[in-house]
Amino acid sequence: MAPDLDVLISSREDPLLFLEYHRQFTHSLLFIPVGALICALIAFVISRFRWFSVDLSFRQIYLFSFLGYATHGLLDACTSYGTQLFWPFSDTRIAWNSVSIVDPLFTLPVIVLIAAAAISKKPLYARIAFVYAVIFLAAGLVQKNRAEHSLYELAESRGHQVERMQVKPTFANRHVWKMVYESGDRYYVDAVRLLLEPTIIEGDSIRKLDVERDFPWLPEDSQHARDIERFRWFSDDFVAVHKDNPSVIFDVRYSFVPNQIDMMWGIELDPQAIRQGMLRRHVKYQMRSTQDKDNRDAFIDMVMKF
Repeated sequence: MAPDLDVLISSREDPLLFLEYHRQFTHSLLFIPVGALICALIAFVISRFRWFSVDLSFRQIYLFSFLGYATHGLLDACTSYGTQLFWPFSDTRIAWNSVSIVDPLFTLPVIVLIAAAAISKKPLYARIAFVYAVIFLAAGLVQKNRAEHSLYELAESRGHQVERMQVKPTFANRHVWKMVYESGDRYYVDAVRLLLEPTIIEGDSIRKLDVERDFPWLPEDSQHARDIERFRWFSDDFVAVHKDNPSVIFDVRYSFVPNQIDMMWGIELDPQAIRQGMLRRHVKYQMRSTQDKDNRDAFIDMVMKF
């Protein structure tokens, strides 16, 4: 878990700083030997205390630290959040989209089996955990391919040319997927239920962000303008203006209900500050961490309907 200490990199003045550094250098493939060394040094010092009672050489501790640290970034890349595996050579956010960012169906069985292995001192439980993780992630790749096929079929039925697209698994299941594609000047958001036969759950569309059109008052040399581009990079350019607040730009790729266009996180501009000449002021970062009962019921109905 050491790579996730990068969440401590933040700034009160710059609310987007953590977006740039989370899953950046600490998750890079190039940083694995360095991160493993830091972990090994700490573990080695702890292992020297009598109460810890671990008789391992530094070479052994470094090997285990290396193996553990190396898996973190790769596992994170299996999610839909995006991980900069090739930093500093590339800032591309790798996301294989085979599992949601948080999925208890993946995490809890692995934790239980690892705990059972540690308590019973039987490696069999750890091996079962490994096999379970591989099967779970492999099943996600199969479903991802099915979701992509469904997206192209849906777009073709609408007469749309898909310019860019993403499909994402939803929380705590393997069969309901969010589908987002770009065609013309709009993003189209739908969902698909992937059981024996795919079932499309149609959603809605929204116009793509155009800074010159949507924010004609915004100077190009302002910090707001730079922050928009930073958020656009983080969101893989799937950004739009919120329909209920023309000062908010949000990430279209995510929503609590997969066929809805709704904000989970975004940035809010301050037109008044710009008018007053405060060109160095940063945007505000907004995140919705809860959902209302209607959204919960709608999502559960999608997942449980067979």
